[in-house]
Amino acid sequence: MQIFPAIDLSGGQVVRLYQGDYNQMTVYGSDPCAVAREFIAAGAKYLHVVDLDGAKDGTLANFDSIAAIAKQGGLYLEVGGGIRTEERIRQYLDLGVGRCILGTIAVKDFAFTERMAAGYGDQIAVGVDARDGYVAVNGWKELSAERGVDFCRRLYDAGVRDVIYTDISRDGAEQGTNLELYRELAGIRGLRVTASGGVSSLEELEELQRIGTYAAILGKALYTGRLDLKMVIDAVQDGK
Repeated sequence: MQIFPAIDLSGGQVVRLYQGDYNQMTVYGSDPCAVAREFIAAGAKYLHVVDLDGAKDGTLANFDSIAAIAKQGGLYLEVGGGIRTEERIRQYLDLGVGRCILGTIAVKDFAFTERMAAGYGDQIAVGVDARDGYVAVNGWKELSAERGVDFCRRLYDAGVRDVIYTDISRDGAEQGTNLELYRELAGIRGLRVTASGGVSSLEELEELQRIGTYAAILGKALYTGRLDLKMVIDAVQDGK
């Protein structure tokens, strides 16, 4: 299983939200590159970066910070937040980003998502963020009428192979991830699922690995010290 420590950006700072609430934001650092170097020192090979400002308003507010992390090197980057056009995808890939994550646009323009998956293959993933089982969009502020698991099946049928699934109610809460959900998603054969939201123990990560979860994103539990990144990588990361 791949381990992706997370850097969420707002105003160029490293932050974490509680359950996707922009009004419950904690700042953990002002230098994203320094945080990335700490992750590399712990043995990280992968990094999950989200432009929270972009997710909310579609701007490139944190582009310079992401460019600096990419230029620094040493990590495979996946980036999400406000990626709603092919031009934006190209901008990030040209920086050296390995994979772009489509969120809101995947729900609102499914045909676009299908075209991007066909054109860019493994360089495209879809972030499926769900609250109470239903897909949320626009920085998690709006709920759609489609169940998250059903949406994942539809994405797979459309050619998407990588899905990052976040249970918003668990995100930033350090109360454990939704293992039952990931067991259900494991039933979609061929879909590479990344678990995100609430992962807070090594035992959970070992169970996610056992059920066949492709990757896991670690956020607040790293920043609060509840999980030690080096220990996690040594225990569960493939090819360590």
